[in-house]
Amino acid sequence: MSATLFTSEAVTSGHPDKICDLIADSILDEALRQDPDAHMAVEATIKDDLIFVYGEAGTNAVIDYEKIAKSVLKQIGFPQEYHVLLKISKQSEEINRAVSGGELAAGDQGIMFGYACNETEDLMPFAINCAQRLARKLEEVRRQDSRLWPDGKTQVTAEYDDGVLKRVDAIVVSTQHSTSITQEELHDLIIEKVILPVVDPALIDENTRFIINPSGSFIVGGSFGDSGTTGRKIVVDSYGGYAPIGGGCFSSKDPSKVDRSAAYYARYVCRNIVANKLADRVQIQLSYAIGKPEPISINVTTFGTGKVSDDELLEIIRKNFSFKVADIIRELNLKRPIYAQTTNYGHFGRKELPWEQFRKIEC
Repeated sequence: MSATLFTSEAVTSGHPDKICDLIADSILDEALRQDPDAHMAVEATIKDDLIFVYGEAGTNAVIDYEKIAKSVLKQIGFPQEYHVLLKISKQSEEINRAVSGGELAAGDQGIMFGYACNETEDLMPFAINCAQRLARKLEEVRRQDSRLWPDGKTQVTAEYDDGVLKRVDAIVVSTQHSTSITQEELHDLIIEKVILPVVDPALIDENTRFIINPSGSFIVGGSFGDSGTTGRKIVVDSYGGYAPIGGGCFSSKDPSKVDRSAAYYARYVCRNIVANKLADRVQIQLSYAIGKPEPISINVTTFGTGKVSDDELLEIIRKNFSFKVADIIRELNLKRPIYAQTTNYGHFGRKELPWEQFRKIEC
């Protein structure tokens, strides 16, 4: 038997990069609420009490960018007063013509990956699924306990024997906190209220390590502890390192940007291949060119777990799914203000999202 370890991490809403992701996605939602055809790529950067909101907006929507940015910080739980700088221009006419002239086309070139496996009920790899659930639980607990503050991270190391999940080797949780709690109290609180309610006890043994706030005191957090920028948590947002990433982020981008919509659709196809028991594990790569409505290439691999050959599976995929940009947006109903809910705890494996719905595949 060959034992291997694999680790994935997640972050809470108070992480500075996630603050910026939520600002960007909240701006996008407001644009789509007023104008479903809005073309948006407005991002944010934060440091201390300064927020810089910048990018391109092609929309008739009237957006109070400053109000949205400040509201996000309050919503997360940061009480400080923030200052907002704006630098937003209209979307390039060249890009707009390429995307909107005739049939809806890809808003940029790029590659996107989808992935699914049967390790969890959510058809996600275990370590990222567990890390995201721990981050969500940490958020829930800190909103009930004033001694815990918004910034936080989780990390899960899973042990496999010949590719089969056997146990959890280590769990790391770091959380911002007040001065009114000791490290010993914090350690016990996180194990009792965050870890044990989330992680399957069958995967924990006497050798599983619980590592709580390994750096010690963590009082200064959020933008006062580090800078943040939209789009810097793309591995956290996707598959936790189990699958490749295309390099483009999700947050801030309207569905004409295939970095977002095609990545969602690739996951939709993969999770339904596994849900229909055509494979235990599957990965799809797509590529697009700006101004072209259909992908340039589609690659699929089942890592030897397919019930049919990869070539046959690709034909089944082409028969059941359309990767044209307009069809993706139509099938998943993406021209809606649904994106702020995707910002935290991963964009995949969450049953409420449209690309996580079951679809019967005809073979």
